[in-house]
Amino acid sequence: METELYLPIKESSNEKEAVIEINDLHISFGDNHVLKGVTFKVFKGEDVVVLGRSGSGKSITIKCIVGLIKPSKGEIKVFGDDIVEYSIGELNKVRVRIGFLFQSAALYDSMSVRENLAFTLKRHHKELSDADIEKEIIEVLENVGLEEAIDKMPSELSGGMKKRIGLARTLILKPEIILYDEPTTGLDTITSKEISQLIIDIKEKRKTTSIIITHDMDCARRTSDRILMLNDGVIHAEGKYDELAKSEDEWVNAFFK
Repeated sequence: METELYLPIKESSNEKEAVIEINDLHISFGDNHVLKGVTFKVFKGEDVVVLGRSGSGKSITIKCIVGLIKPSKGEIKVFGDDIVEYSIGELNKVRVRIGFLFQSAALYDSMSVRENLAFTLKRHHKELSDADIEKEIIEVLENVGLEEAIDKMPSELSGGMKKRIGLARTLILKPEIILYDEPTTGLDTITSKEISQLIIDIKEKRKTTSIIITHDMDCARRTSDRILMLNDGVIHAEGKYDELAKSEDEWVNAFFK
């Protein structure tokens, strides 16, 4: 049964470029062994959804990819290089190529939408003029459909609007990889579908590579090229949504009922 369930990507001479490669990743916090040997690849232009129960280590995994958490053991290759022992300076050079959409959107409450977006650009692109920054802000707000919110404060935004502005702030640096941490959590059904469609649109328009952490099975179905299922610290199952939905494995099946 295990052999039939797990559907690894086969190695071949025509294999796509692996933008992210995780090998034997272990994470422990004291006696709590969260990850116990996670191994997977994410290929260029692919949207991979990671499913698992709360506390299974999904968010921890993507935080390792940007160096926010250092693993107890294992290899994390991003753009072909192992980042585990990178210095802060080296990590920052990689991070500018990776967008991270936090679950809370993480906007600065004291800044308007315009100021939130400008702050990100000014921090990483000091060479840009005010006119260039304004142009980039307007363009990215058009991408997420919120041009009219440019002068609003975060307190004036709905949950769905905050997610979109958080995504705009991620997109403004034109990342090659985007890591989404629960992008639809706390949103109503219609707004969740809009955010899922936005993830699809971004991939098609910007050719990004993404990992999407979610409990939202509709989001998983809509956005995923492939799904990884994390259980007891390892990848328990892997495959396309329709393949996994037909699984006879009871643990896998419970997610698709």
